[in-house]
Amino acid sequence: MEKDIILRQLRSAKAAHISWVQKAKLLIEGIDIDKSSIPINSTECRFGEWFYGDAQKLNGLRNNSLDCMENIENYHGQLHDIYLQIFKLYYLVEDKGFFANLFSSNNRISAEVTEKGREYFIALEKVSKELLSEISRLERRVIAISNEEIAEL
Repeated sequence: MEKDIILRQLRSAKAAHISWVQKAKLLIEGIDIDKSSIPINSTECRFGEWFYGDAQKLNGLRNNSLDCMENIENYHGQLHDIYLQIFKLYYLVEDKGFFANLFSSNNRISAEVTEKGREYFIALEKVSKELLSEISRLERRVIAISNEEIAEL
């Protein structure tokens, strides 16, 4: 594998994560978002596909501690756990029927749902910042390693 390909994939995965977070924010702000565009499962989003696929080779980098990859996995899982709460709030209403909590009688998102969604999003954004920090560390480690060592992965 080549360093420039790894860096391109890593940066693409990072951008996909940022996009995923922004879609969650748009949902909370009342923009109609297709629920399938924000995957709940951490292995189904574009970042997760990369992380549980090609990124696993980066465990073999001599300058990449296992803590880095574990931290990325933990933060990524936390994000999806928080988003599951947002998803339930906006898309799954068990006892009142579909969209009952999402819309009031005049088809606007209720203030209660919006407030709770914003609380969840604040937590999601905090974890996202931690994840992005770990991704940046990983990126710096990939940049620091020689092309020859990368090729051996």
